[in-house]
Amino acid sequence: MRLLMVRPLALALLLFSLPALAKPPRLALFITVDALGTDLLLRTRPKFKSGMRQLLDGGAFYPYGRFDYAKPRTAAGHATLSTGANPWRHGIVDNRVVDRVTGQPVSVFRDEAHPVLEVPLSVASGGDTSPLNLMVETLGDRLRMSSRSRGKVVALSGKGRAAIALAGRLGQAYWFDETVGKFVTGTWYTKEFPGWLKAFNGRGLADGYFSQQWAPLLPKTEYLGEDERPYEADESGLGRSFPHPLSGGGQSAGPHSYEALASSAFSNDLLVQAAKAALEGEAMGKDEVPDLLAVSFSGTDRVFHAYGPYSWEMQDTLYRLDRALAELITAAERAAGGRANLVIVLTADHGGAAVPEHWASEGLPARRMNTKELAKGLSQALKARFPQVEMTVTQEESDVYLGGKALEDGKADGAAVRRAAAEWLSKQPGIAAAVARDDLYTAPDVAGLIAPVRRGYYPGRSGDVLIVPQSFQVISNMMTGTNHGTPYTYDQQVPVVFAGKGVKPGTYLQEINATDVAPTLAAMMELGAPASAEGRPRTEFFTNGR
Repeated sequence: MRLLMVRPLALALLLFSLPALAKPPRLALFITVDALGTDLLLRTRPKFKSGMRQLLDGGAFYPYGRFDYAKPRTAAGHATLSTGANPWRHGIVDNRVVDRVTGQPVSVFRDEAHPVLEVPLSVASGGDTSPLNLMVETLGDRLRMSSRSRGKVVALSGKGRAAIALAGRLGQAYWFDETVGKFVTGTWYTKEFPGWLKAFNGRGLADGYFSQQWAPLLPKTEYLGEDERPYEADESGLGRSFPHPLSGGGQSAGPHSYEALASSAFSNDLLVQAAKAALEGEAMGKDEVPDLLAVSFSGTDRVFHAYGPYSWEMQDTLYRLDRALAELITAAERAAGGRANLVIVLTADHGGAAVPEHWASEGLPARRMNTKELAKGLSQALKARFPQVEMTVTQEESDVYLGGKALEDGKADGAAVRRAAAEWLSKQPGIAAAVARDDLYTAPDVAGLIAPVRRGYYPGRSGDVLIVPQSFQVISNMMTGTNHGTPYTYDQQVPVVFAGKGVKPGTYLQEINATDVAPTLAAMMELGAPASAEGRPRTEFFTNGR
């Protein structure tokens, strides 16, 4: 009799000591900071006093996250973070791909059957409208399926391609459209804006920035380097030095001022206000079914491209982001009913190169690689070698697309043309490797550069010839600013931070793959990983044996 009583008691004690696996967090906050490379974060970390510091000090901080494919870009990066897969599975290879019919670059999430709601597709900023081209399941999709559509999934960003990649097919995506100064969505997701978004847009917050200036947040002694440098861009009428007017050069609020706002640090503040409206309007975190709020800060990337990662503007953007994150986290905690009901991940979709002239001034072998000039030279070389074959050459970043009726009809030896193109490209200054798509899976992995190209290749969307620039070569047709999209650490390496319920704080120096982010967050939410995930849950920071 005593034995029969002891066994249930022991079982009860054992179950009490186990983690509450059946009680997931009420809310997951998925934060991405566009273009926040590891080096940029680490050198700025001592200045963080607020939200970013809270995450870095109180969370599981992995400084060395990494994207394993050759071309880290915004659309591809967000798709990898949300699906746990590389582009060879999820199909989002770049921000734009070349339309094989027209030969013109188009946004990777463009879908004419599902345009932007209340904004003509011809004028909508970005051109991204739906997740049609996203070929695999996202974490948000998994949550919606697992919860029988009870779990809410909302993604917000300054860019459509970020919000759509995070929301997936079954969530809701909203992004800031610079032509109208409002947050919008595509008809894939809804036929009418929800009431909370109508109310938020009705406040006209973007108009309120028209008369403001972007001035340094901190005393000038807190900024390293010089304010104005000749290789910085005059983005959206902001100018190259502080203070930056947010009017965009116009006489009243409109597309020019909205573009200036989106290109400034203040865009992060606007995004946080939209996220707070979504938390309240969608009643997120209010029941035992977990919800997912994804917020992608795009302003950092706009500042990066125009001014570079060492600029005063980038430093100031991160100082302001630090404060914006604190406000966002506080709102998420309040929505979830406390920190015990909240989990957070913060990471980035890619890093980024320094302005090449900055690198060169320090003695590094840096230069700009102009794709228009490269495509022109390749076109001439192919015409000389194949005089009877009419063809077009279009280069989108590091992908070269070859078109023309003879190639499309099979009247010319397409493989021979592509291989000739790869041979010519491989001999050009600044190019480390070039491979025709015909040889991608058989070519030797020279210096480890071809394997990342393979992971980033998707048939029909990627180019016919793929190139890999040498390190410190920045693909850019502009004479100012900088770019990203190569298989080197300054582009591939990003921080990853997990925080909240069940997380053991600390700095974890082991490398974490970007494909691990979605499976790990899924585990924190008590979900299965997205269907095509290549990564795995990282459990070394889980408390209570989780």
